[in-house]
Amino acid sequence: MSKKDILLEIEEKKKLYNYQLGDIDLIFDKIENAPHNYHLLYQLPTGGGKTVIFSEITRRYLEKYDKKVVVLTHRIELCKQTSKMLKGFDVKNKIINSIVKELPDQDEYSCFVAMVETLKNRLNDEKLHIDNVGLLIIDEAHFNSFRKLFHAFKNTFFLGVTATPLSSNIKLPMNENYHELIVGNSIGSLIDKGYLAKATTYSYDVGLTSLKIGINGDYTVKSSDELYTNMAMQEKLIHAYTAHSLGKKTLIFNNGIITSLAVLDVFREAGFKNIKHLDNTNNNEERKDILKWFKETPDAILTSVGILTTGFDEPTVESIILNRATKSLTLYFQMIGRGSRKLPNKDEFTIIDLGNNAARFGLWTDKIDWQHIFKYPEQYIHNLKGDLEIEMNFFYKMPPELRAKFSKTANIEFDIESEYRMALANNWRPKVVIEKSIDHHALMCVENSETLLEAKQLAKELADDIESRVRHFTNCLSSSTKNYRDWLIDDYKTRLLLAIGKKFREKLFLSE
Repeated sequence: MSKKDILLEIEEKKKLYNYQLGDIDLIFDKIENAPHNYHLLYQLPTGGGKTVIFSEITRRYLEKYDKKVVVLTHRIELCKQTSKMLKGFDVKNKIINSIVKELPDQDEYSCFVAMVETLKNRLNDEKLHIDNVGLLIIDEAHFNSFRKLFHAFKNTFFLGVTATPLSSNIKLPMNENYHELIVGNSIGSLIDKGYLAKATTYSYDVGLTSLKIGINGDYTVKSSDELYTNMAMQEKLIHAYTAHSLGKKTLIFNNGIITSLAVLDVFREAGFKNIKHLDNTNNNEERKDILKWFKETPDAILTSVGILTTGFDEPTVESIILNRATKSLTLYFQMIGRGSRKLPNKDEFTIIDLGNNAARFGLWTDKIDWQHIFKYPEQYIHNLKGDLEIEMNFFYKMPPELRAKFSKTANIEFDIESEYRMALANNWRPKVVIEKSIDHHALMCVENSETLLEAKQLAKELADDIESRVRHFTNCLSSSTKNYRDWLIDDYKTRLLLAIGKKFREKLFLSE
């Protein structure tokens, strides 16, 4: 069988697309013409077929060169998936896992798939050595754990593949380990060509200033649990799911196990029974059972922690809920990528963002200059919007169902910034702005109520609007603390009830 016939057979079996073949040719040209110790990085979005691409590259390499190929992954699930894909390309391979201590059958294989930590330990023990390795392929190359093995393959061509060429450790940038980056098709391009599903994103403003940053540069689990288990956030999650994901197969990402278990409880209390929880404490059998249930249940809801960001592929997912905030661009794309697979009966999916992630990184489909990020990672990280900057741009929009309860009020808007500028121009004390805002809210409640009790009940439904107005007011001040803002919100609500009582008495007096 000719090389062309073999390629056509593989294309039919594995559906190698034109964009994949183009990138394969480009990468293989580098392998053939660059120095033997050249380090090449390749970027392609999740769902674009990175494993398919490097499997075909492995097949071509072994056909042309009398050298071996090693593929590195960071999780056992990825090892198994990669090995299976390579076999689909007729590449005989052996997995080096914790059971494999030595390689007496080394000459029977030209390709090995290994977990980083396992291979590092075997090499350090000096019990295992792979001879004549010409090509080292690094899956999920943005993880820094792979650097531990670079010294063991000094005269080898390195091919790193990743959806996000930004190191998981900013102190160890990828441009120090790779000579060049090749950028594949963008998410927008793959959607336009029909290879990825279209996404509709619904973002909800969330105050994140209570969150703390850990040593890994991302929000801590403890502070995230405190925020995402409070009643307001749980109500926001249920509302978002009901409005945009009801009846869809939904995957919910959380930062902590406590949050995920709270999500499980609140959904069940709301009457949604088709929901299960999964985290890394579940054993293999439990995980298999849960994922089998998730696959076979059309309206299933799976709330999870971390474990499903890589090495998990369920194309039938129709909705992704980011019930967490993250500072990691890689994690942002990994989570959303779980819903981007396209099927004959699925060409779109839903993203619900409850962590201001889209405001920080942009929409999933936005164009990204990966070359700039590769060359200047610190500059990219530095220019990302901070939580305070993001929250300054929050503008509350009253939901239609709530707006209907204030139908007798023509104008429910109140421009805090304009009122603050007016106060400064007239040398008024800043608190005048808050007093005018309270008066406006009190009038809204009284105008749309028949009794004082009804008016006070309406005031409780203005909590989000009150928080928004107070946040904009404190942003106008030269300096203010979170404690002051929290106190001001509580004080605002107390004074609002007093103002409602006064206005209602005035209303009764006028009617008499």
